[in-house]
Amino acid sequence: MSANGTIEVPISIPGSPCRILVGRGLLATAGQNCADQGWGASCALISDETVARLHGEEVKTSLENAGYRVTLLTVPPGEKSKSMRAAEDLCDRMVEAGLDRGSFLVALGGGVVGDLAGFVAAVYHRGIPFVQIPTTIVAQVDSSIGGKTGVNARAGKNLIGCFHQPRLVLADITTLSTLPDREYREGFAEVIKHAAIRDAAMLADLDPQAPRESLAPLIARNIAIKAAIVAEDEREETGARALLNFGHTIGHAIENVAGYGQFLHGEAISLGLCAALEISQRKFGLAAPDAERVRAKLAAYGLPLVLPSTLGTDALLAAAGKDKKFTAGKIRFVVVPRLGHAEMSSEVTESDLRTAIDSLRE
Repeated sequence: MSANGTIEVPISIPGSPCRILVGRGLLATAGQNCADQGWGASCALISDETVARLHGEEVKTSLENAGYRVTLLTVPPGEKSKSMRAAEDLCDRMVEAGLDRGSFLVALGGGVVGDLAGFVAAVYHRGIPFVQIPTTIVAQVDSSIGGKTGVNARAGKNLIGCFHQPRLVLADITTLSTLPDREYREGFAEVIKHAAIRDAAMLADLDPQAPRESLAPLIARNIAIKAAIVAEDEREETGARALLNFGHTIGHAIENVAGYGQFLHGEAISLGLCAALEISQRKFGLAAPDAERVRAKLAAYGLPLVLPSTLGTDALLAAAGKDKKFTAGKIRFVVVPRLGHAEMSSEVTESDLRTAIDSLRE
């Protein structure tokens, strides 16, 4: 930790240098931190309309004070902006603004903006450097780390994308104070997931009443978990990185079938975690009290445990079958035989998924 309280989280990916900083006041230092990278003189600052209104001017001013020519581009807030159409439109606007292969891109916002802008950075002039400035819990502890970028297809979430590592991540916890309560709490589904798969002791440290301005050590702890797993398996070639998908097979299906917007990402993942816990308990030996500890912590953050009756099991199974975690038609499902330890299994059947989904209605 630096003298001003900023925490630097190490990450080691061969050929993909990245600096990750967590703390307060990092929006105002964005320009200098980018200047330290030695990039070109122009950049695109991509955000959604809500975040741009709250934080865009501070980041833009910081970049301009560091000598950059900044083009601010915004998209509507929400999952619907994670589309090929939005990505194409952003690329066209960057061309019109005169941004070239010597430019870089700054993504300012939550997971939608980070995924979309990262994808644009990956394909624009076949790849330009980009910076993640995540402004939500989900983005700070999960989606801004590791280089997964992408947009949604009609058939499912994140089916179109590529790996493109950010060169710099600035997780400024002061942005959390501007989040509505629902958007703040949904992010803890990913935190609880990290506890379940890698750091069981963290469950006891999670306090829904903790002040938002106190969260830098917790954010850094979660980034370290994500960074370590990504460093083991950047492109999901060995199976280690896939462990981060605990709860996501059914969670993404719920998002898709419900229609993007009915559930926030973390809310759908909460339900997906409950389903994965049910399978882990019934078939892989997870102790019932441990499964209940995770469910209780989800409930403590106001996250859903019960699936609406309007979402049919057959529709959810069909959506799950189109998920990236299916290979050659066979599911790769993440289970936790014990808290803090996750495994990939090829023994989870469609019948298991059906039982787990139905258990969410109880």
